[in-house]
Amino acid sequence: MTMQLNRPLGVVFDLDGVIVDSFAVMRQAFDLAYAEVVGEGHPPFEEYNKHLGRYFPDIMRIMGLPLAMEEPFVRESYRLAGEVKVHDGVRDTIATLRERGHRIAVATGKSGPRARSLLRTLGLIDLFDVVIGSDEIAHPKPAPDIVLHAMDVLDVPADRSMMIGDAVTDLQSAQAAGVTAVAAVWGCEGNTADLLAAGPDVVLERPEELLALCPSAVAVEASA
Repeated sequence: MTMQLNRPLGVVFDLDGVIVDSFAVMRQAFDLAYAEVVGEGHPPFEEYNKHLGRYFPDIMRIMGLPLAMEEPFVRESYRLAGEVKVHDGVRDTIATLRERGHRIAVATGKSGPRARSLLRTLGLIDLFDVVIGSDEIAHPKPAPDIVLHAMDVLDVPADRSMMIGDAVTDLQSAQAAGVTAVAAVWGCEGNTADLLAAGPDVVLERPEELLALCPSAVAVEASA
């Protein structure tokens, strides 16, 4: 018998809705930004929510809202970062993936500095090999750039990589990059029809289910 290594996987996570439940904080930040920049009227957060996964300025362009909303939105998001919740099971699942020898990234619609600041505030930053924001690549989701960049940093090929997201744009980015597209429905609040219609390769209802897809990248016995 000889010893060989199972190759590590590249596991790329979206942030909001997958690692963290930031819905309440985003609503507060969006409502404040709308009131501060637009003024009176009902903040269209429900429509904003349909575009989650995209870079904030891109969402503003799609919705026809002022790009000036970004500054108060980001300011309020930083202020409320401590109120963001980590989804149950996520921390232990990612820690186990690291223990198994896999390489872990975050590829988010947030800016890189804001994503890293949030993960640092929540005590999660050390779980990831790299955290990439939409301001750090040429074309944000649904383009493949952010996933391709993560794979390059992790040094893992497409056929050994997966992208885990809760938005159609996450799956589109994964599919365009040629990696396994994994739909995470634990943060979708029952609204999964569009996500499932996007054709994910795998659907997970709990973070722990990811472990079955990612066996240990450790030394195993093999026939000579």
